[in-house]
Amino acid sequence: MIPAMLLEEIRKSDRVLIASHTQPDGDAIGSMLALGVCLKALGKTVTLYNESPTPAIFRFLPSVNLIGDQAGDLSDYDLAIVLDCGDLQRIGRLSEDIETIPALLNIDHHVTNTLFGTFAHVDSQACATAEIVYHIIRDLGVAFDKTMATAIYTAILTDTGSFMFQNTNTAAFAISSEMVTQGADPYTVAQCVYATYSLGRLKLLNMVLDTIDISRNGKLSTMFLSQRMMEETGTQLDDIYGLVNYAKHIEDVQVAALIRETHMGMNGKGVYHVSLRSSGEVDVSSIAARLGGGGHHSAAGFKMEGVSLSELKRSIFSLAEAL
Repeated sequence: MIPAMLLEEIRKSDRVLIASHTQPDGDAIGSMLALGVCLKALGKTVTLYNESPTPAIFRFLPSVNLIGDQAGDLSDYDLAIVLDCGDLQRIGRLSEDIETIPALLNIDHHVTNTLFGTFAHVDSQACATAEIVYHIIRDLGVAFDKTMATAIYTAILTDTGSFMFQNTNTAAFAISSEMVTQGADPYTVAQCVYATYSLGRLKLLNMVLDTIDISRNGKLSTMFLSQRMMEETGTQLDDIYGLVNYAKHIEDVQVAALIRETHMGMNGKGVYHVSLRSSGEVDVSSIAARLGGGGHHSAAGFKMEGVSLSELKRSIFSLAEAL
């Protein structure tokens, strides 16, 4: 159930900024688009903001060009809505000033959410933030069109790992079915998200697969992605979407980690982003939270600075002892 206070904040607003996390996934993009189109249908002035470019695999979404990387003058807004972010810093540089907007709604489904904002609605039982957005749209009395339906369907499909992750619930199927009746095309979504790759991505996949390492007990696997690999293959960050799942699908592996080098210092120590995936038996969000990150039961991540790759891998492999 959507709290009446949240709906009232939306109804009384005129100028709304909707934002989500950097390096957005399908849930972030889909939730932003669906809610943004809904609020526009209510006659509101809406800006959809994301610091990062929209990944190529989601650029097929109707009205995706509404999402931009410029928020403009924040004093122009009377409401900010942050979607799918466990903490406010995840939206990037705008996090320093967005709280100057009179009202800030935090709408999310991550169990690690820090409950920031003037009002937080966090439902950790929801399969995706898009499930919450679906109910908001319904409660606001706006009819779903093809744009909203495709966005919601794509968000739920991707955030449940094509209905394979542990967060897959009955609502995931019920809402997805309804969105298909409202115009979402499952074939088109599947082809664009899962069946269309650039040559550079395939070359990058080949390099990353060659770095797979397995713990002694066979329950944890790692993959490594360097800046050099991306330069050599001419790929961008959106080309790494889903790569970590290859390590997760190895027989007997319970936790997979993709270590991505984001900055390398002269001393051999750098900054790394680690994406964690679980087969479902292990709660990787709790692991990520202990290391300053967050996420879902089966998909989470954290950042590590000032360490060498060998030091980081030793730390990650030490986790295997508890599996």
